[in-house]
Amino acid sequence: MNYHPQQDFGYTRREFLNRCGMGFGAMTLGSIFGPGAWGKEAGPFTTLDKRAPHFPAKAKRVIHIFANGGPSQVDTFDPKPLLNKWHGKALPISYKTERITGAAFGSPFEFKPYGESGIEVSELFPHVGECIDDITVIRSMYTNVPNHEPSLLLLNCGESRLARPSMGSWLTYGLGTENQNLPGFIVMCPNGLPVADSMNWQNAFLPGVFQGTYIDTKHEEMDKLLENIRNDYAGYATQRRQLDLLKKINRHHAAERPEDGRFDARVQSFELAYRMQMEATDAFDISKEPKYIREMYGEGLQARQLLIARRLAERGVRFTQVWTGFRQPWDSHDDLELKHRKLARECDQPIAALLKDLKMRGLLEDTLVIWGGEFGRTPVVELSRPGANQGKVNGRDHNNHGFTMWMAGGGIRGGYVHGATDEFGFAAMENRVHVHDLQATILHLMGFDHKRLTFRYAGRDFRLTDVHGDVVHELIA
Repeated sequence: MNYHPQQDFGYTRREFLNRCGMGFGAMTLGSIFGPGAWGKEAGPFTTLDKRAPHFPAKAKRVIHIFANGGPSQVDTFDPKPLLNKWHGKALPISYKTERITGAAFGSPFEFKPYGESGIEVSELFPHVGECIDDITVIRSMYTNVPNHEPSLLLLNCGESRLARPSMGSWLTYGLGTENQNLPGFIVMCPNGLPVADSMNWQNAFLPGVFQGTYIDTKHEEMDKLLENIRNDYAGYATQRRQLDLLKKINRHHAAERPEDGRFDARVQSFELAYRMQMEATDAFDISKEPKYIREMYGEGLQARQLLIARRLAERGVRFTQVWTGFRQPWDSHDDLELKHRKLARECDQPIAALLKDLKMRGLLEDTLVIWGGEFGRTPVVELSRPGANQGKVNGRDHNNHGFTMWMAGGGIRGGYVHGATDEFGFAAMENRVHVHDLQATILHLMGFDHKRLTFRYAGRDFRLTDVHGDVVHELIA
């Protein structure tokens, strides 16, 4: 079948004007307005090719363990013995214009010191406690609002309301990937999507190649875990010929639509899918690990996810996000003791195994591991109210004023506690760290000045930290 370009009437407005003899006018506009005149303000990077950061980096890759739902800081890594003494009584504190109402809810968990640093950790995380000398605990985190969706987006994307690229997208945009046979940014979230869905790992206005690749890790069978990764009807050679032919057709198509970055992203996704056949199934197949390694991580979905995360790290994946607490999140409005204990039991051993495994292989020094949720929880018991809990008075409500996150490896100062909440654990008071400060610090560890890692879109230079954020140098070794 012969192809006749003159019969293709899928023109943009500018193309129509050009073809109607007004091309010189369009060229004049182009010289005046620059790239914006063509409706495209793309940055310089549109592929996953490996690139150098602004300055020598301490970390090459990130494993972000997202504790979905908001774990309680006073029950995990921020002990408050005074809270237990006030248990059942009204707390005599307020923060700014907010009065703390309700009775104090002492932690049902014991804390004890670990390691040479003597940092106290809850009985929920004894295995992580064994690794505390490699960890920086940030006890003074705070965020903007106490609601899941905006807080999830703020932590992941630097903006709580509008579509913005996620942190993994920014890092793969800036650095590319070390392995062209795997995506640079992989998200493992079992049993479906979290609140705000795929917006948590979106590329937004960055080229589509930088969007996170979602894997539903509830599946163990490789054909279900990595759907459509294997072609049972055509070998590699046949597929290569098909892709080469498709590339020729696409090149002609793209030449007439230079302003559409989505098309380039689609072409690159075909190429990546072809290359992934050779390496992706191997990376996700934990049966290839020695028995003692699998036993070190333990049983269960979280163990499998975190072992895969280590396999991806050693294969050069730039950013791996592992979601924990999805089907039953850390959002313990009631039955906090029961729910937190169950969730911690599922992930404590695997998280510690990940840290020890990375260290044993020499990967921890340039792999940044991050743990935490989108906010914390109140030091008072949540009163029974419709839609919040099941009528039980044994849980905690959302708290954006103070919570805990920790980081390990990748140039982080081990065995260190940064900042503090008040004596009851409600609000960050000393060396406060906003979410944007954390993001600025992560980018710094990866070799970027967060103010200079930008992408021009809609007439403005955007960045992960928007117009905020300061690097917290005390966290860095």
